[in-house]
Amino acid sequence: MVPKIPEIIDSATTDSNINTNISEQTWYEKVYQGDNVPQLTFRAILMGGILGSIMSISNLYTSIKIGWGFGVAITACVLSFVSWNFFRLIFPKLSQMTILENNCMQSTASAAGYSTGSTIGTAFGALLLITGVHVNFYLMLAWTFLTACLGVFLAVPMKRQMINREQLTFPSGIAAAQTLKSLYAQSKESLNQARSLVIALFAGLGVGFLKLHNFNWLIKLPELILFKLSINNTNYSSFPGFGFEPSVLLIGAGMIIGLRVCVSMFIGSLILYLIFGPYVMGIHEIPGPHKLIGGWALWTGTAIMVTSGLTAFALQWKVIAKSFDFKKNKQNSDQDNLAKINQIEVPTRWLIIGFVPLFIAMTLLEYFAFSISIPLGIVSIVLSAILALVACRATGETDVTPIGAMGKITQLTYAVAAPSNMTTNLMAASVTANIAISSADLLTDLKSGYLLGANPRKQFLAQFIGVFFGTISVVPAWYLMIPNKAALEHFNPPSTLMWKAVAEALAHGINYIPYTARWGLVIGGIIGIVLVLLERYASPKFKKFIPSSMGLGLAWIMPFSNTLAFFIGAMIAFIWSKINHKNADIYNIPIASGLVAGESIMSAMIAIMQSFSGLKHL
Repeated sequence: MVPKIPEIIDSATTDSNINTNISEQTWYEKVYQGDNVPQLTFRAILMGGILGSIMSISNLYTSIKIGWGFGVAITACVLSFVSWNFFRLIFPKLSQMTILENNCMQSTASAAGYSTGSTIGTAFGALLLITGVHVNFYLMLAWTFLTACLGVFLAVPMKRQMINREQLTFPSGIAAAQTLKSLYAQSKESLNQARSLVIALFAGLGVGFLKLHNFNWLIKLPELILFKLSINNTNYSSFPGFGFEPSVLLIGAGMIIGLRVCVSMFIGSLILYLIFGPYVMGIHEIPGPHKLIGGWALWTGTAIMVTSGLTAFALQWKVIAKSFDFKKNKQNSDQDNLAKINQIEVPTRWLIIGFVPLFIAMTLLEYFAFSISIPLGIVSIVLSAILALVACRATGETDVTPIGAMGKITQLTYAVAAPSNMTTNLMAASVTANIAISSADLLTDLKSGYLLGANPRKQFLAQFIGVFFGTISVVPAWYLMIPNKAALEHFNPPSTLMWKAVAEALAHGINYIPYTARWGLVIGGIIGIVLVLLERYASPKFKKFIPSSMGLGLAWIMPFSNTLAFFIGAMIAFIWSKINHKNADIYNIPIASGLVAGESIMSAMIAIMQSFSGLKHL
């Protein structure tokens, strides 16, 4: 599971507010400008494709390193705005990119940077850890492209229902539209946010660079600063990751995620390292501290996250029920026959023309690549379509795409349909997760375009083109960044380990798990359910004290150094907000996003360079 962290730049105080609740007729008469303003231009597509390709590699690295995925729409909007204005200084004859061109660029970049490769580091990574060998390059290329395209086409029938008629919020889509409005209105706060994001981006690049080079005139940052601690004959310096990792990526991520999740992670990690780790070593349940993270503790952490995710999903039963209710809104029922609106909306025939051949190709690919029978392959895509519908509605109402829950439902389904087959289990879940995230991402961008008056057909084409850019970037990056199983194990990838653990447990049964870890599995599962129920039904004054199930689960999968850096980032954001709340609201997210993007891009490039050159140290 790679949870998406939406990046929302607060624009509530800008002078360019957007009306987010308007009828379809009013929208066409007063907002729509897609026929009069340049939108789907070559420069917008090229800029979006380049930025999206870079961000896809950045997101691949963060999903492997820390198990989180970051939306790229707002970062791409800001970087495109800044970059194009920089080019105009060099080439004065270049005209300003219109707001709809920038929105089109955002769709291309988002498809490339976030919709493609969402399960490369998890499902395919888990398969690499299990089998020890990489999947064929061309197979993964086709797999990534087909699943992303299926998600794009499946979003076609949902757009008019969820965005035009029901006016679902899609908060990240509103935020991206508001940010663009503010930038083009020359809002002082938005321009300052853009500058701070770019400065933080270069700072992140610098930190990543300092982890590579070691010249006499330049200090090399260590990968880890160990803490020397010994309690009751337990030498904690021998525990993997027990120290501080000088990483602005992790600190920036903590600034975005917030105090509740990060405190839960930090406390959970302390409990593991200081209490349960020494205990299981003392009873010789594990041979040494190297088997704690990614081994014994993995089962408890996975149980917490899986049961909490499925429980939260089940509690959204009203959202799920509404996903299958396509009754037309009375307010807009008479407007569906408006010929002019129909001419700019993505036609249903595009869905048929695109989906049918993609459906056939994906089913055949599952069969020939992983020996998934034709009936089971068909089931995987049909199930993906149903769950994508639910995921899009969840994203529209809550801004959270339940990728993990989608994948786990598929894994549980195939544990019954194809027991003891880990490859089928992982790859079927990969199909579901990729399709769901691609559909939800497209609708988020279409929400931005709807608010800005964009042409939906042109925006759809931009998203579709972005899939090409993302696929040809993220797939080669995976092989170069992770040349073998040992390289992936070096990352100790939390989400990848969780996918692997679920597949192994479903395939081998409970006896496969160490005895004390079985109790951890049961207790962790109960904790995950209880925490979600408490969060849902507890009184507001107690909710802020309820630990985050996601934070506690990740604490038992990732090393202490990660949780410490997350905690430091969250504390920085918290203290900053207490000292100057308005200033923190304006700058916290853009600075944190820049730090994350900068270091992850540089770190990914370093990993690729080292792999490509065949050198371990440069």
